[in-house]
Amino acid sequence: MLNSLYSNAVRQLGKAVDMSERHGKVAFSPSFVRSQADGAQPPLARLIQGGRGGEVRLKLYLCITMMATAEPHDIRRPPVPYAWARMLALPPETGPRRVTNNLKWLSRNGFIELEARRGSTPAIKLVSLEAPDLPYVRASTQGRYIGIPLEFWRNGWILRLSPTGIALLFTLLESQGGYEEARYVTSERRDTYGLSHNTWTKGRKELEQYGFLTVKRTPQGTDFDYRRLRNSYWIDEGKFSEKPN
Repeated sequence: MLNSLYSNAVRQLGKAVDMSERHGKVAFSPSFVRSQADGAQPPLARLIQGGRGGEVRLKLYLCITMMATAEPHDIRRPPVPYAWARMLALPPETGPRRVTNNLKWLSRNGFIELEARRGSTPAIKLVSLEAPDLPYVRASTQGRYIGIPLEFWRNGWILRLSPTGIALLFTLLESQGGYEEARYVTSERRDTYGLSHNTWTKGRKELEQYGFLTVKRTPQGTDFDYRRLRNSYWIDEGKFSEKPN
């Protein structure tokens, strides 16, 4: 049953990618991952809270962002809850209800707008997370962004990885952006991601298990300082093109 749900979900995700007519990567703003104000929790950290509910709403939001390509970045005829459940490999008995509940959560918490349509599933529109009163703008037009390859969806990594694994994947890609070698993440920078120590540890183990992450011990500081060995992180983006084992 589980294998059947997963295989069918990967097919549905592939169709969704094709229908999006996207090329290249899906862009996410650094502010999706990092806090832009002292003490504020970034959107990604907010999404993964709440156990099973956090997993569904995170993966729903990532799929919506991938699918809502053209301005005004909406899905006028979105999948019905049963179809969303199939796409996310959720059980048919409980999946549609979980999808409906989490779409409402995303709406209430300012990630999307739901537009009721008579006799039809509500249309979905992305909301600007930085300026809710302004239209959503694709992150790739705003300078630096986190680029997630379409294979994340097409090959089923969005299904195979847990919310903590996905959160740390996005976090380390943000930290790594523009560099060509492993990066040490300072404690100050870690704080801006809003991820707990437990989330970081679990996510690290999972990404290492799947071959996405390499952790190296590298010295930090100048030749005149005491040089401590610190963990430096590198995400292998080539792993996206492979299918999960």
